[in-house]
Amino acid sequence: MKVLISGPPASGKSTLISKIVDFLKKNDIKVGGVITPEIRENGIRIGFKVVDLMTFKECVFASINYRSSYKVGKYFVDIVLFESIAINALENAEKESEIIVIDEVGKMELFSKRFEEMVKRIFIGHKPVLAVIHRNYLEEYRKYGKVYWLEREKWNEIYNSVLSKIQKIFQFHR
Repeated sequence: MKVLISGPPASGKSTLISKIVDFLKKNDIKVGGVITPEIRENGIRIGFKVVDLMTFKECVFASINYRSSYKVGKYFVDIVLFESIAINALENAEKESEIIVIDEVGKMELFSKRFEEMVKRIFIGHKPVLAVIHRNYLEEYRKYGKVYWLEREKWNEIYNSVLSKIQKIFQFHR
């Protein structure tokens, strides 16, 4: 089971992933992988961090304050910092978790070829995956799983569909 979430900006993709992760953890499902929450100061987004869902190690990997040849909009991306958390998190998730979460597969993250290779390996692997795919990369990744297009108006409907699919998977594996 590979579930891919995509949609327009601010449709609630990361919120959906976060709520599913909370549900899984409350039900003693071992969740591994990464999330990339935004960092805000005084209500203004200034960057993104990468967080390992198993160890909670984290670092800022994209910021308006960095300088790098890798840039998306106003954010400069530090690939070394990103990989220092993301690669280990995904390798450990492959070995130890019951489901792998990747939020998100987007331009910033895909500057890392190691990350891209690992994501593709995870998608063809045997473990369940729940991933956010940036809409610009959806065509390349849709072959790996079931795509849910999330829009604000359909948030509850999509959340319930994804949750139902995940509940079915773990009822069969427990």
